[in-house]
Amino acid sequence: MKQHNNANNSSPGITRAILLAGTMLAGGCTMIGPEFELPQADLPTQWNDLGTAISGQLPADYSQWWQIFQDPVLNRLVETARSQNLTLQIAGLRVLEARAQLGIVTGRLYPQSQTVSGNYSYNRGKETLLTDRYFSQAGTGFDVAWEMDFWGKFRRSLESADASLLASVAGYDDVLVTLTAEVARNYILIRTLEERIRLANENIAIQARSLELTTNQFETGSVTELDMQQATTQLRNTQATVPALQISLDKARHALSILMGMPPQDLADMLGSGGKIPAAPAEVAAGIPAELLRRRPDIRQAELQAAAQSAQVGVASAELLPAFSLFGSFGWNVNNAGQDNLGDLFDSSNFSFSAGPAFNWKIFNYGRLQNQVRVQDARLEQLLTNYENTVLVAAGEVEDAISGFINSRLEADYRRESAAAAERSSALSMLQYTEGVSLYQSVLDSNRSLAAQQDAYAQVRGNIAINLIALYKALGGGWETRTEIPFVPEQVQRKMRERTDWGKLLDISDDDVPVLDKDTGRWPAPDW
Repeated sequence: MKQHNNANNSSPGITRAILLAGTMLAGGCTMIGPEFELPQADLPTQWNDLGTAISGQLPADYSQWWQIFQDPVLNRLVETARSQNLTLQIAGLRVLEARAQLGIVTGRLYPQSQTVSGNYSYNRGKETLLTDRYFSQAGTGFDVAWEMDFWGKFRRSLESADASLLASVAGYDDVLVTLTAEVARNYILIRTLEERIRLANENIAIQARSLELTTNQFETGSVTELDMQQATTQLRNTQATVPALQISLDKARHALSILMGMPPQDLADMLGSGGKIPAAPAEVAAGIPAELLRRRPDIRQAELQAAAQSAQVGVASAELLPAFSLFGSFGWNVNNAGQDNLGDLFDSSNFSFSAGPAFNWKIFNYGRLQNQVRVQDARLEQLLTNYENTVLVAAGEVEDAISGFINSRLEADYRRESAAAAERSSALSMLQYTEGVSLYQSVLDSNRSLAAQQDAYAQVRGNIAINLIALYKALGGGWETRTEIPFVPEQVQRKMRERTDWGKLLDISDDDVPVLDKDTGRWPAPDW
């Protein structure tokens, strides 16, 4: 009892010492490590060779760019893919993972160890006049340890986790941009192949009539067998193109069904029996190059990944310095070997505690910690270089798409006139052959040219739309409607809630995602 009273008398002094140490540590906290600085992006001031079809000055709104084709089927496909695509769901789950990881890092700002313990044992010892040989012992207590964030190690970790969360959101946006473009591209490809098959069948019908004509003339002796065999060769050759086109069409449908997250047979009703190749508008807006930095998700993701890694340099640097902690432990212990019994466990005489500050310093680490800092710094420089490369690649993709769109439209003008001339030539050659003015070779040449020019014209019409889709993808359009859909579909959320206690983490939205504070240049700790 006397010892217990002494402990009580000394506790105010110890408490004051702990509070004083905590105040000094908190007041002296600093942040080591580099502050993140984004490298200068090398972008042109304007796009090259815009032509008359693309404006670099018109306001650019790409949030729902696919609607410019005015195709209800395409609109429905995009909407369905955004709600059912499995790759997009995986990207959404990565956002949830990053959010949970941020929760772990946030918790490290507070006492890292808080443990309630208890024990009971039955013992055999040495019997004396005052104690029994067999006795029981019990105890319970509470331990706490708090490493102070003296050098900003935990705050740097929080910065890194915040940036990683935002990078995962940007990654989700990038998947959304790619998904929308791939759905549109495969749909255009399907319509183009359907048109090419239709034109091939029309030419098969024309060539079948030619074969019928030459067969009749051969049977009457008006022409030699050569004309009939040449007509047969041309017809069979054109017929052989249809199965090859059908293979490509089936593959495009299968690819689209995967993007839609549904079996191929379920896609037939959505596509219908056929449709025209969607036409591009007369003029589109490309905006200015500087907008890429704000709009392309992969550029934002590269920036945020570098920011997250920059904070890791500070985390590694803090390991070189001493760590300061506060600790405390109190509990009750009793045994019944003497006069006490287990019921006296919480008697004041059985109470004990210890508390105070502590520090540890990892010295003589033989360069391990310093080289860990160098590893993190090398990774940072890699990501900074990757950011610069991502910007350059993005600009190149825009230029490629602009060139493809403009030149495919020019090509289409020539192909249209060429196909019209080939159609007229085919009609004239057949007329002259039936009248005996020309040889059958002119019919063969004109029919072959007609099939080739019509097929080429169909392909370039599809290429115009595909190049425009590539332009919108390169400009980073389509992710702005992310807020209309959850990161993870409701049915998946229900399954996850049944399996694990997710609390409110599944309710993440744009309002819940931490954003860069423009005044401080930091990612603040979330309030959730």
